[in-house]
Amino acid sequence: MDRFVAMTAFVTVAELRGFAAAARTLRLSPPAVTRLVAALEDTLSIRLLQRTTRSVTLTDAGARYLEHALRILADVAQAEDVARAARTEPSGKFVVTAPNVFGRREVAPVFSGFLQTYPAVTGELILADRVINLVEEGVDVAVRIGVLEDSALHARRVGATRRVLVASPAYLARAKRPRSPEDLARHTLIQLTPLAAVAEWRFVHDGAERRVPIRPSFLTNSVDAAIDHAVRGGGIASVLSYQVVEHVRARRLELLLPRFEPPPLPIQLVYAGARLHSAATRAFLDLAAAQTWSFVDL
Repeated sequence: MDRFVAMTAFVTVAELRGFAAAARTLRLSPPAVTRLVAALEDTLSIRLLQRTTRSVTLTDAGARYLEHALRILADVAQAEDVARAARTEPSGKFVVTAPNVFGRREVAPVFSGFLQTYPAVTGELILADRVINLVEEGVDVAVRIGVLEDSALHARRVGATRRVLVASPAYLARAKRPRSPEDLARHTLIQLTPLAAVAEWRFVHDGAERRVPIRPSFLTNSVDAAIDHAVRGGGIASVLSYQVVEHVRARRLELLLPRFEPPPLPIQLVYAGARLHSAATRAFLDLAAAQTWSFVDL
């Protein structure tokens, strides 16, 4: 016997003063309601209802039990309401991770607006240029740039960015503009050390990949330092288009060799593939997906 179902049947019979009326309300057959109440009485070893052919009344024990049963059912209903609210109203701790520069420039403002919209959420933004294990490190959503390798995760594409070569007008005024990747051998190059373990840049032309060895004159693990050096005329840098969009539009930097660029990289919201997601996760995914995070056209 399901004690909760039996208790609900008893309360309904007591309130409606009849098994037939209770059966209609509960959408059960009258014999089913009768069996539920009888089983409850057997379990409690007391008579809860006095039955006659014309009426159903509470016994003294039944009246006392009804008072407690109503309170229990009300508590259960309240608990269910709280659980449903947790699924519909964002609340609790919510953790997002993103690459350093993209997170600082693009994700942080969105996350700030999200937290102001949902003050019951306690937010944490982790900026890191490493691939974080979402499950092991308790992360709800990751913003990642590139092709998703972990098939156990779900992803929602929210934009795209390009791998571009840039240099300042001042640098190009004193150095001949490269016309092909091979021309880079005679240029001053700026290399971001996290890009690859080997010193080479990747290009694509006519559907074929070309890997060109480079000899950088400046290496750094800071995107900002690399871009600043390029803006100051320090050489040619390979960066992602979102990192230099403002400099390009302000003509502080110029794009080089666009015909040889690799295909655009997707910007994706990545999350664990659980069946049910918190209200905070759903709300953030919808908010972030509404952003203009496409940096393909500069």
